[in-house]
Amino acid sequence: MGQGRIIKVAGPLVVAENLGDAKMFDLVKVGKEGLMGEIIEMRGVRASIQVYEETERLGPGDPVVPTGAPLSVELGPGMLGAVYDGVQRPLDAIEAIAGAFLARGIDAPGLSRDKVWEFTATVSAGDSVSGGDVVGVVQENEVIEHRIMVPPALSGTISTISSGSYTVEQPVGRLRTADGTEHDLIMMQRWPVRIPRPYIRKVAASEPLVTGTRVIDTFFPLVKGGAGCIPGPFGAGKTVTQHQVAKWSNAQIVIFIGCGERGNEMTDVLMEFPELTDPYSGYPLMKRTVLVANTSNMPVAAREASVYTGITMAEYFRDMGYEVVLQADSTSRWAEAMREISGRLEEMPGEEGYPAYLGTRLAAFYERAGKVDCLGGESAPRNGSVSVVGSVSPPGGDLSEPVVQNTLRVVKVFWALQDTLAYQRHFPAIDWLTSYSLFLDKVEPYWFENVDEHFRARRDQAMAILQRESELAEIVRLVGLEALSDEEQILMETAKSLREDFLQQNAFREDDQFSSLAEQNKLLEVILHFHTTAIALAEKGEPLKSIFSAPVREQITRAKYLSAEDIGEYDRILSDIDTQLVAGGPAVAAAAEVNA
Repeated sequence: MGQGRIIKVAGPLVVAENLGDAKMFDLVKVGKEGLMGEIIEMRGVRASIQVYEETERLGPGDPVVPTGAPLSVELGPGMLGAVYDGVQRPLDAIEAIAGAFLARGIDAPGLSRDKVWEFTATVSAGDSVSGGDVVGVVQENEVIEHRIMVPPALSGTISTISSGSYTVEQPVGRLRTADGTEHDLIMMQRWPVRIPRPYIRKVAASEPLVTGTRVIDTFFPLVKGGAGCIPGPFGAGKTVTQHQVAKWSNAQIVIFIGCGERGNEMTDVLMEFPELTDPYSGYPLMKRTVLVANTSNMPVAAREASVYTGITMAEYFRDMGYEVVLQADSTSRWAEAMREISGRLEEMPGEEGYPAYLGTRLAAFYERAGKVDCLGGESAPRNGSVSVVGSVSPPGGDLSEPVVQNTLRVVKVFWALQDTLAYQRHFPAIDWLTSYSLFLDKVEPYWFENVDEHFRARRDQAMAILQRESELAEIVRLVGLEALSDEEQILMETAKSLREDFLQQNAFREDDQFSSLAEQNKLLEVILHFHTTAIALAEKGEPLKSIFSAPVREQITRAKYLSAEDIGEYDRILSDIDTQLVAGGPAVAAAAEVNA
């Protein structure tokens, strides 16, 4: 292809001319150092290029060389446990080449060309296959089996295939298409990041993504294949919440994108994940994790690429039949990168300076989430899913800001973080009054079959108590708690128990950072059983003071620290509630305990 030349440099935007047959979203090499760039606008012979590296020292007349291919990622064995930058350059390989600091123009393949993998064929010569069919497997690590698939556009008959040791570029076999053309089958695929990977159809999702965080799993659940949003101001706990989802969710693969976040936050992930044990496999969490580290001091344009790089990787693992959760922290930084590039292009700005197509780009990203019937697999049908959780960092926590509002139009789960809760040291600081999930009816049958037939009813009762508490809070502030009826005072006490004993959860305490659905159901049952029993006792004339001072109250407070093996303790607490509050009333029970 021909070589063009630069005619204008404006920050991360470079304008070049005479690029021959180059097309929109093609990758180009800019300047004498061959900086990576992507064509984002074409007008006649002029092309506007988004450069993913620092553009200092570039100037008019410098060369621009088209590659003839779009920005793509390499997909194959070796991705798990890797740390990439926004355009899938492995940071460990770059460090080996250039040292601790990223140098301009350095290129490194996304997958190692030297590493040898043990390939086991699952098809034989003469078998008919189509795009997406699994032709063999590689045991990538102790946790994940990497399934080698036919590229989506190919179909035909296997000519040859053999198990053995191969690099990602060495053919493991050959495939003959209907027109007689022979194609090498290798373990690596390349895929353009802006084009969603194909599938047969999307299917309804009903299984919840269990995160171990009580306020999420019980009150505002996300399904496997759903999309959720975590907006909140600085310091409210977005990153910690996303780390919790990444650490403890029951997805099989985790893709974590640090999009424009501070370097120390990605360092936390890098230091913690190898040391943490996956509760489902018993191996380090990094065995099932891919990190895309695009920190705030990296070139701003690369933030946009990092989001597409991550979602394409997620779709690839989905196509194998895995359940994937993708964390994007934060989409606000991605939107800011779009705003900057849009300004350099001199486009008409939309609300608050963001480009008019902000909503379209956000929707296109989140709509790549979903549960699907995977391509291929006619003989062994398989499902896979991509769940997307994006955090948003609106200035000052303003939820009316364009990125939040455009995100809420496409996602169905909203976990609203409040700085007031964070200042009260209530974590996770998810506001139960403004958050919502539109998946409650979807997960109810799963809860009924796998948790408890009354779990949904308990969840709704608890939510009603918390909403009623917010209505009574103003009265209490004005005239005091004593002005309320006995039933309302019990409700306020139950709401306090729900907030402190159920909704609050310590992400850094081993016996509280993860709670299974069975534990969540039992803890909720204990709190609500105390509530209904206390109301029944108050109606019989029992003084509130003696009800609230029952010894079982302390057991309820400590119940959230019970381990999964101690789940039978919840039934003992329920029995103690009946014993202490019903058998003669709390005053009698307390006196009996003292005498004993």
